Amino acid sequence: MTDKSSLHPRNSHRNSYDFEELIASVPELKHYVFKNDYDTLTINFSLPRAVKLLNKALLLKYYNVKDWDIPEGNLCPPIPGRADYVHYLADLLAEENGEIPTGNLVTGLDVGTGANLVYPVIANSSYGWKILGTDINKDSLENAQKILDSNPDLSKGIHLKFQPDCDLIFTNIISPEDKFSFSMCNPPFHESAEDALQGNRRKTKNLRNNKIQKPILNFGGNQSELWCEGGEEAFIKKMINESVQFKSQVLWFTTLVSKKDNLHQLTTLLKNLKVPEFKAIDMAQGQKISRILAWTFIPKEKRKGWF
Repeated sequence: MTDKSSLHPRNSHRNSYDFEELIASVPELKHYVFKNDYDTLTINFSLPRAVKLLNKALLLKYYNVKDWDIPEGNLCPPIPGRADYVHYLADLLAEENGEIPTGNLVTGLDVGTGANLVYPVIANSSYGWKILGTDINKDSLENAQKILDSNPDLSKGIHLKFQPDCDLIFTNIISPEDKFSFSMCNPPFHESAEDALQGNRRKTKNLRNNKIQKPILNFGGNQSELWCEGGEEAFIKKMINESVQFKSQVLWFTTLVSKKDNLHQLTTLLKNLKVPEFKAIDMAQGQKISRILAWTFIPKEKRKGWF
């Protein structure tokens, strides 16, 4: 089990999972819950079905999301880490006026929202923000729309848009009249399918503490979600370069950066583009450290009136 004490103070998932309550929400989860060597209830995180049912229960209990489901093979993200990103974004926006802005005047763009729709759900449920989720995969967006159709309260604040060109990120998405408080992204991490499988083999071996004969993606993920040519660094560089075209329409561009070694190249690019302000925000999840890279072209004196 992950040490959750390092999660964001406002993260609802800092405490141990109450599996009795979660099973009450999603009864099928009980088939995957067991007591570990420390006499603590847990699940086998190397089993995709177990992770999916846990997510379904967490989303229902904490965010009142009904009938959440994703097709087999799509990314099933760990909810606590996704929530952390949203809460650190709230802190970033609060820097402008000393308090966290809430409600639908705060507009966010989730690049690569996927079939799971987790970031928009947490952002809208936690802070009332209005979120536009985008993806290059039509099937993923169709499933995300099913989730919205089952949850009318969410559908008021979350909308979806298809990106027809896999080589573009903001173009075709941000219209001339659009204005976003932030963009967010969990970029493809790996450079290839083989790289993704090998990375998951190592992770799954650590989870189960034994050898895995056949690597599986326990958190799922299709190509657009897990890998792209050049991996994380290439994708974020593309994002940074394209952000220049929309520098007056987004207050804070942000993205996760999983590999710390990539930060130097990315911040060098931001400096070369003369971006006036950028920062890396560390996020800890147990022993795992990831970070949010955030940059803005908006002068500080013009940010307060953004919301």
